[in-house]
Amino acid sequence: MPDERTNEADEPSDTRLTGTSYKVYRFMLKQTAPVGISEVQREMSLSSPSVAQYHIRKLVRLGLVREEQGGYVVDKVVLENVFRIRRVSVPVQTAYVAFFSVTFFILLVFLRPATINSLYFFAVVVNAAAIAVSLYEAGKTLKRL
Repeated sequence: MPDERTNEADEPSDTRLTGTSYKVYRFMLKQTAPVGISEVQREMSLSSPSVAQYHIRKLVRLGLVREEQGGYVVDKVVLENVFRIRRVSVPVQTAYVAFFSVTFFILLVFLRPATINSLYFFAVVVNAAAIAVSLYEAGKTLKRL
């Protein structure tokens, strides 16, 4: 009886999203309208439309892209720490930035004591650090897009 187990090395190489296919996927993810094969070829500096078509069809087979009347659009986001609002990709960390910014504002405007004590100072410093870390992480995520 043949062994039905497979490992990653046995998978065809076209099932993984790497290299040019990943770059094409990222390009399509940033677009606000459907893109055509010639647009992908031109913007990605690919050697021919057939190369662009190969990568787009690979993305369609993987279920990441779907065809529409005007071209192809991203159907599924596979990047980590990102959510989409319509066609805009937003890092998850923006929610943390917003939360900590609001709490920082409340600390500075509404909860400020008459004399600044060590507990208040600590709360402000920790909140500012949380904003900085969240902004840094959001920036890292944006660079990957």
